[in-house]
Amino acid sequence: MAVFASALVGTVGGGHLEFDAIAHARTLLRDGTGGTVVRYALGPSLGQCCGGEMVLHFERIALADAQALHQRLASPLTPIALFGGGHVGRAVVQVLANLPMNLTWIDSRDEIFPTDLPAHVQCEHSDPVHAAVADLQPGARVLIMSFSHAEDLDVVAACLARQRAQRDLPYVGLIGSKTKWASFRQRLVARGFDETELAHITCPIGVPGIAGKEPEVIAVAVAAQLLQSVYAGPDIA
Repeated sequence: MAVFASALVGTVGGGHLEFDAIAHARTLLRDGTGGTVVRYALGPSLGQCCGGEMVLHFERIALADAQALHQRLASPLTPIALFGGGHVGRAVVQVLANLPMNLTWIDSRDEIFPTDLPAHVQCEHSDPVHAAVADLQPGARVLIMSFSHAEDLDVVAACLARQRAQRDLPYVGLIGSKTKWASFRQRLVARGFDETELAHITCPIGVPGIAGKEPEVIAVAVAAQLLQSVYAGPDIA
């Protein structure tokens, strides 16, 4: 977290703790007095009942340190590959743009991409679309929602083939109903993939219990599921 005389960047968790930390930092900025290491008990003295404690280190940053400060405050970005530029795809992009994710947006139709892209979003035209799977960043989470079931099937198959060879795609999600996935399973088995490999595909996508079909509702449910995958750890078996 960076504290300036009249501005803030980042957070240490909010609440009374952060309020006190900001005041302490501004005292250091103004007067140069106060400790550079402060221990906070997360209890009644802060009006909190969390328990435990937090230790904050305060460091004065000069203008020459601006670039290094930017790098220190930047959140690590999880690579996401989104196949499909339709209504749901656009809604997903808008939601993920506000999360610590680096999004590659892929479609076989070059003309469908908007010009006003959020930060950390790169568009890629690929025809055939599944050819882009080979160049995905290791560790990418993949979302498949193209305009064509045939394209979706080819992208799923390409992801499974890459997972078989490299085991570096932690999450592969396919939009669609249970009926769609049952049909895809049969076709993928015919292509030589076994049940263990097929279990790596998430379909339908999105956290369970959200029944809305509006693109924005689907996008929020999918974003929540992606975050679950990210915070679950690096297991990509």
